Amino acid sequence: MEDIAEHRGGIRKKVGQLFMCGFMDTRPNDNILKLITDYNIGGVIYFRRNIGTPEEVYECSAGLQQAASEPLLIAIDQEGGMVARIEQGVTLMPGNMALGATRDPEGVFEAARIAGLELRQLGMNMNFAPCVDVNNNPTNPVIGVRSFGETPQLVASLGAAAAAGYQNAGVAATLKHFPGHGDTDTDSHLALPTIPHPRERLETIELAPFRHIIKTGVDAIMTAHVVFPAYEEQEIPATLSKNILTGLLRQKLGFEGVIVTDCLEMNAIAQTVGVGTGAVQAVQAGADLILVSHRFDWQVEAIEAVIGAVERGEISEARIDDSISRLQRLKLKRGILKEEPAGFAAIRDTLATTASHAFAQKLSEHSITLVKDEGQLPLSGKERTYVIWPEVRVHHEVVEALREEVTLGGELSELIPQVDERIIDADPSEEEIGLVLTESAAYTQIVAVTYNAGFSGGQRRILTELVGRTGTRLIVVAARDPFDYTAVPGIRTYLACYENKPLAMQSVAKVLTGQLPARGRLPVTVGEFHVGTGIQV
Repeated sequence: MEDIAEHRGGIRKKVGQLFMCGFMDTRPNDNILKLITDYNIGGVIYFRRNIGTPEEVYECSAGLQQAASEPLLIAIDQEGGMVARIEQGVTLMPGNMALGATRDPEGVFEAARIAGLELRQLGMNMNFAPCVDVNNNPTNPVIGVRSFGETPQLVASLGAAAAAGYQNAGVAATLKHFPGHGDTDTDSHLALPTIPHPRERLETIELAPFRHIIKTGVDAIMTAHVVFPAYEEQEIPATLSKNILTGLLRQKLGFEGVIVTDCLEMNAIAQTVGVGTGAVQAVQAGADLILVSHRFDWQVEAIEAVIGAVERGEISEARIDDSISRLQRLKLKRGILKEEPAGFAAIRDTLATTASHAFAQKLSEHSITLVKDEGQLPLSGKERTYVIWPEVRVHHEVVEALREEVTLGGELSELIPQVDERIIDADPSEEEIGLVLTESAAYTQIVAVTYNAGFSGGQRRILTELVGRTGTRLIVVAARDPFDYTAVPGIRTYLACYENKPLAMQSVAKVLTGQLPARGRLPVTVGEFHVGTGIQV
């Protein structure tokens, strides 16, 4: 009986290593400590809810590692730009599509290396980046500017550079979302998308970046909760498909690193097969690291479900051992060891340095893309300028709502006189729409910032009215989705900066006022403007 109990305890410790879990605090709380000590989980994921000051992040990471019997993988989604869990006290690099507009692999490598060094100093040793989905669907609600662009060659080149940069800094890079999430019009956080293309198309477009970067070397790949009928006859997402994870990724593409699932709490899994069953099926499919990011009850359910499956013989212990070996090899390769932390004071001066900030600014300035201009730039400093700034107020699983203290109006006011700004919701109310249209009538120079206008009827109504006015100089700046140009016909001057972050606003303000040339080139086709378009002035 003692031998049986000991064996069951050994299985529990092994299975726990295959799980990465999140928690709801800026310091280790009872739930995450229980998962570490009682279930021996192998990793922890941070979200913005876990991020306090840099010192608090450092102390949290140290506390988690001290509680664990084996070194933990501590991961974060720090893609840069619009998807970044930590922004204060570190160097926030431009996001993927802004980097795609630079066409600069060396710059992308260095951006990832700098970001990776800062993450590692704060105790994070795994980044769920880069996103190498090929964004060839303008209506994609979840990828968009998280992609480097719409051509597999550009995505492969810059994705390889980013992965190498993170790994050079001692941080495990993670390509996502395999086999591709770029051509969906459904958010897998909310439902289960399908990509119906035949294998020939998928081989040429979606798989190309993964194939290329696997050859150049990458530590981990994250699965997509997307159905691919070309590879899997059952209507199940790639995350749960042995044909895709083992047959395609392991055997055909030759990937030997760690396969990590996207979060099983997303509706594509949680509201279909369920988190517990999903965890079992993901392990059976070939996943090594199972991500359950939020709810403690679902985390326990998932771990217990896999333990039960091993005890019943539905999953072999050898299968668990294979994943543990891959996880251990990853930790050894990246130097993730049990060690005594040196203390925050030892690393404080390595974060957000003058040099790293200057490098990020240089990349941002290179990304600003002037798509169209019918002789309206630069802005006149002799006219009053009205700026419309859409503020993101709705929380999303990927882009967590954060009020941006730096706005385009604020940056322009540093460069030219007489700038007035109206802040509205990114999905403006009737009252806000009416206010903007009334106020703007008194101005002949208007800068309308858009934020995913294709998904906002209110923003489109404002643009339609402004475009139709005569005697008004209207400049439209897309502060996220470059496809906003197609939302309303008749736009005469249009710039894309791919994100609403402070560096982007500083850069675009310089371009608008003629203090900086526009050097970016479109990474995607926008209306009649093809990939590579960019007015170089």
